[in-house]
Amino acid sequence: MTKRMQTSWLVAAVAAVVVVVALALGWRLLNGDSSLLRNVVVNKETITPNADGSDDATLISYEISRNATVSIFFENAAGERFYFRQEKPRGAGAYSVLFSGVVDGYVLPDEQVEGEVLARLLRDGKYTWWLTAVDESGLVETAQGQLTIADADPDLPEMRNFTLSKQLFTPNRDGIDDRVQAQLFLAKDVADLQVYLLTPEGLEMRVPELERDVPANGAGRHYFDYEGGVDNGETPPPDGTYPIFAVAQDLEGQRMRVQSELTIQFGGVPRADIFAPPNGETVAWDLTAVALCDTIHFTLTISNYGNTPIRTTGPEPGTVYDSDWNYNTLGWHTESGAWRVAIGYENELTNYPYRWAIGNTEDLQEIDGYYYLMPGDRAVVTGGIRVVDVFGDRNPQPIWAGLIHEDVEIAQFNTHVDPNAILVDIPDAANRQPCPSRDIPQKPETP
Repeated sequence: MTKRMQTSWLVAAVAAVVVVVALALGWRLLNGDSSLLRNVVVNKETITPNADGSDDATLISYEISRNATVSIFFENAAGERFYFRQEKPRGAGAYSVLFSGVVDGYVLPDEQVEGEVLARLLRDGKYTWWLTAVDESGLVETAQGQLTIADADPDLPEMRNFTLSKQLFTPNRDGIDDRVQAQLFLAKDVADLQVYLLTPEGLEMRVPELERDVPANGAGRHYFDYEGGVDNGETPPPDGTYPIFAVAQDLEGQRMRVQSELTIQFGGVPRADIFAPPNGETVAWDLTAVALCDTIHFTLTISNYGNTPIRTTGPEPGTVYDSDWNYNTLGWHTESGAWRVAIGYENELTNYPYRWAIGNTEDLQEIDGYYYLMPGDRAVVTGGIRVVDVFGDRNPQPIWAGLIHEDVEIAQFNTHVDPNAILVDIPDAANRQPCPSRDIPQKPETP
């Protein structure tokens, strides 16, 4: 009986030991030992980072058992340190990353480069790699080994002579300084080349490239054109001074950046219309019938309801045209980006032949020698047409107003505004006399 009990206790003790050992082994298998950094592997001893598709990179893998900051760096024979990852926070787990020889940017002694080197290949040679982990208590664990770099591309994706056509531009479609061009010389073929304006919020506003004789991403001179997005009806960045960057990255992952500065002023999408009053006509004519050789006058109001000034050009309000003249007769030719009030009719030979400035000088603000109707302002415009013949093929003739943004657009709501039928009283042929001639009010010569 006693022997049987001793045997039972022995079996129980052995079983308990087995369970404890099994639990310990299971815990170790599941959770490892108490070390912070484990299973560090760099799977190649030599890489050739030259974008030829063979041995361009090596896989670095490791595990950490608890929260830590991890650094991966390389030291050359002189003890210089080059970081691939520097103090990056990591949670417990397994990690792997491809290393293609590219580390944080650096410049060689006595090397002259334009711009900032953001990322660069290690030079050919033998390096000691280090992987360090530091946990929240300050415990540090490291692993190290050897890696050889061979046949690395020695040339940086350098950008030279990064310049802007102007440092101040006004993206508002007024035809004056609406665009800015950037240009640079790219020293080698790259994988990607971008130019962008950086907002205070960190938003990168891309500047499109004007592709010419040099293809995109090819070595040579590149040109970029920026209009603030206004051509697409987008609101440009708010007025202010912004950094503008060019960034190039080559096939191996080397990256460089150059920088300039651009100031935006009076930026915005221009918005104006012929104001429709609550009462009365939008375009007020003083007559509905006019005798041959007499003058018919109109009055209307222009409203700038946008957030940017709108530029205008003459002739001055109040100018009287003969009906067989047009704005070119007076010397006020089309000016890209300028706004003008206009009168048109059916069968006209020239689109909107009679045109006037959108306000008198006292209604406008002069900016750099040009005249603008400022945001929120209104101006009353008057003008006249001396009728020397019927308008077109009809009498009475429908006649209407328009607000023209020259060489840009005539918005749908600013064309054929408030049409009115005007009757021209024509004497019979036997009693018809030619209208007295008068001098053409020519555009004043610029001093």
